[in-house]
Amino acid sequence: MHFRVKLKNSTRHFLYLRANSTLMPQNTLLLDVLNGKPVNRPPIWIMRQAGRILPEYRALRSRLSGFVELVTTPDLAAEVTVQPVDRLGVDAAIIFSDILVIPECMGLHYELIEKKGPFFPETIKGIADIEALDSGESAASRLSYVFDAINETKKRLEDRVPLIGFSGAPWTLMCYMIEGSGSKTFSKAKAVLYKEPAMAHKLLQKLTDTVIEYLKLKVKSGVDVVQVFDSWAGVLDQQTYTKFSLPYIEQIVAAINDLVPTIVFAKGAHFSLDDILNGQSNAVGLDWSIDIPQIRKFVGSDRVLQGNMDPCVLYGSKDRIAEKVKQIHSQMGQNHIFNLGHGVYPDTPLENVISFVNSVKSLEY
Repeated sequence: MHFRVKLKNSTRHFLYLRANSTLMPQNTLLLDVLNGKPVNRPPIWIMRQAGRILPEYRALRSRLSGFVELVTTPDLAAEVTVQPVDRLGVDAAIIFSDILVIPECMGLHYELIEKKGPFFPETIKGIADIEALDSGESAASRLSYVFDAINETKKRLEDRVPLIGFSGAPWTLMCYMIEGSGSKTFSKAKAVLYKEPAMAHKLLQKLTDTVIEYLKLKVKSGVDVVQVFDSWAGVLDQQTYTKFSLPYIEQIVAAINDLVPTIVFAKGAHFSLDDILNGQSNAVGLDWSIDIPQIRKFVGSDRVLQGNMDPCVLYGSKDRIAEKVKQIHSQMGQNHIFNLGHGVYPDTPLENVISFVNSVKSLEY
């Protein structure tokens, strides 16, 4: 890999007004790192920390009709969001929701089928389908249950830790809207990039406009940080990613990062990592396949990085987990947010996740 990163001033202070104006969280580790302030240890949160690794989550889910009921019921979503803060002791909460609420609010209904994943009964097949979609603030404002969940979560957190909001990146959302479900290749969505590029850009821009307004409303409701997930970045190559994904992520970051800090996580996008690192986000998430010393050699110590522990390390012994934590810590240095290089797997032993968190919390700079 060849990096041409031009580092920018990483210190940015965020002033904004919210509908439910709150005090600064008692634990400011995550916000301090993102704002370029010194800390005595790296903060830690875990992607998918609010989920099936927790027995209290499984107990709650067993009483419900399905995942969608949980996402669309603010009190329940807030309860699940706070569970890992109470049980794991992480340094941030992330609002319990789903990236597919964006297509939903734009007019494309989705279902979540147990053990199969997301499914769209109707998909985007042509330009007329895209033109029929709502977008921007009109669409985003329909997601009141998400904003109500954020308000309720802030009350339950009692200013203990920051709250992270998130969205899928436009390319990742487009994949589901065209494919209709998960896929190993997303060949239908990729085909549109080559056969109907103008149509692809039209859909991506509508998605971008909606994501921006959605995240602004999340900030107004109380989130302290925003992460953009490009989960299917890795199915593209550098040329197509540069053309059909990065410009839209950059629009989102530019619209949000003067309100709250932003993190971009593009899984598998090794081919465009230099461009992502050159972006305006406050931090860049790394999957576990990235070589940390090589990254630090080219970007220096000032760029804030997040990740990149392999989720499968958490199947190992507590000693092995602690050893890996120390290795990553020594390689990353400061300006690092501990996380996994992907979401925690649902069959991961809970005691190992707790050991991971405690190992990070024992670190010192």
